[in-house]
Amino acid sequence: MSPGDKKLEFRATLLRPADPGDYPPWAFVVLPRQASAKLPRRGRTTVQGTLDGQGFQATLEPDGQLSHWLRVEDALFKAAGVKIGDAVRFEIIPVENEPEPAVPADFQKALDASPEARSVWNDTTTIARLDWIHWIVSARQARTRVKRIAEACDKLASGQRRVCCFDPSGYYSKALSAPKAADH
Repeated sequence: MSPGDKKLEFRATLLRPADPGDYPPWAFVVLPRQASAKLPRRGRTTVQGTLDGQGFQATLEPDGQLSHWLRVEDALFKAAGVKIGDAVRFEIIPVENEPEPAVPADFQKALDASPEARSVWNDTTTIARLDWIHWIVSARQARTRVKRIAEACDKLASGQRRVCCFDPSGYYSKALSAPKAADH
């Protein structure tokens, strides 16, 4: 497949999240299923592209419906001259090499306390590390996150290189979803 074959073009509506949290304003889009199906994986996938001609790089999140969603920061949609509710044009292409994920501080502390786990962690692929982190941060409760960090360290220390029984798409477990959109 040539690089031109990987470029995906589509239109999507910028949506306001029903619960934006205490963050600066942001929006999101849900990718059309046919565009998402052409991506290299159903889980988190980093892309670079344009939103109405404005360049960006971001990680798409799985929506639990065999597609992806994209968080669009305030600065990006303002730079593109678009607003929430607009149908915008996207051109995206998966990055050649997935960037190394940021390790959450609590997980890094646990890895640092287990040389065996850290050794296997350092020897895994970037995609495997991305999936381990995604499994940990997708926990909905703090106690589940703490449990997953302990399990990850135990499994890594025993030589397990990939997170087992985690559906990175969220489709089968229904654990992942796009944000709920606010009513317009």
